[in-house]
Amino acid sequence: MEHPATPERLRRARLPRWLLGSDWPVMDAQPVLADIALAQGRIAAITPACGHTHAAGDWDLAGAPVLPGLIEAHAHLDKTLTLHRLGQVEPGLLGAIEAMMHDRARWSADDVRERAEQALQWAWAAGVTRMRTHCDWWEPAAVPIAWHVLAELGHDWRARVELERSALIPLTLFAEREDARRLARQVARLGAGAHLGGFVHTSNWNPQALRHLVTAAAEAGLGLDLHIDEELAPQAAGLATLAALLADTGFDGPVVCSHACALSVQDPDRALATLDAVARTPITLVSLPATNLLLQDAQTGRTPRTRGLTLIKEARERGIPVLIGSDNVQDPFCPIGDYDPVQALATGVLAGQLESPFDAWSDAICRNDWLNRGTPRPGSIGGPADFVIFPQARAQGFPGRTHARIVLRNGRAIAPDTVPAGYIPLS
Repeated sequence: MEHPATPERLRRARLPRWLLGSDWPVMDAQPVLADIALAQGRIAAITPACGHTHAAGDWDLAGAPVLPGLIEAHAHLDKTLTLHRLGQVEPGLLGAIEAMMHDRARWSADDVRERAEQALQWAWAAGVTRMRTHCDWWEPAAVPIAWHVLAELGHDWRARVELERSALIPLTLFAEREDARRLARQVARLGAGAHLGGFVHTSNWNPQALRHLVTAAAEAGLGLDLHIDEELAPQAAGLATLAALLADTGFDGPVVCSHACALSVQDPDRALATLDAVARTPITLVSLPATNLLLQDAQTGRTPRTRGLTLIKEARERGIPVLIGSDNVQDPFCPIGDYDPVQALATGVLAGQLESPFDAWSDAICRNDWLNRGTPRPGSIGGPADFVIFPQARAQGFPGRTHARIVLRNGRAIAPDTVPAGYIPLS
């Protein structure tokens, strides 16, 4: 007989405070456990747990922590799993870029597909429902091999992980207005729902090119997703300039900005003024703690003094949506990782000294409506019953790397064999 892997109700679930809202009952400084009713793969109701009894079809979670489906806000599937073939890599961001440029010469469709599909398998098993991957686009007239491969994978995986693409283009290629328009039109033509991305850094800084990038995206109907100020140069002005451009042009599409490490070394008044300006725009900020811990202030044989994490606490205080992502995995930018957002958050907790990580910060790996404005908030009544359950974690704790997890998609366990014996009452 098939193991029953489709519950009708999740009883006594420990949900994060941000998902429950401020009016949810509290006991001993913790939110009251929740009962989650499911129907036809959707969330029918979320109510305070009532007692210890259960009916056939219920899963009694006994206080196990539960998160809604996870998102991977920033990935690089085209680069994933290349580290083993690169040899010595110079430390730091620019050294990693140079190593990757050399490796790109050996990329083929089969090579990219094999590596990217492994990454998707990892993300799927971790509980990821949506992933945004950047794709290097370094030649103005040539569409990257990986762009087409990632489109095919997006189609193949559409029932498991919603895969979005962002074209990662050097800012120099937007220096001329007509070139910027051609690039934006090409990205729009070749990718439904794609985003126009750019690498904005003091090594290629050109405020006029940034303006062309923004206006070209608007004309082509594309959202923006930028690597911006990924450095420890106090003079970096990409994020501040972008905020001013969005206000000046009236750009109203979705905007995601990743890294913004330079804020951490700027004069506090200047950095906070930039965040004040960002708060008046549609920008979502994405922090990538693992790679920025590794790439910033990186020198051979020297312990780093400056860590490069952007000002995520100050951003959140101003109402700026903040997400946390994995970024690079087992490539020259980051030698570790497996696209598990829970692990990315755990790294961010350590790097950023984040308090109440489950209750207050787990939204940074779940709020897909911050990645795509207008998307229903996770955990909404009537929304998909996508959950990640940590049955071995304590109700008051944070799910660790050694804790098993059960992933529900549309109310059904994606791997029924991972459900512990007796966890589901048999009927």
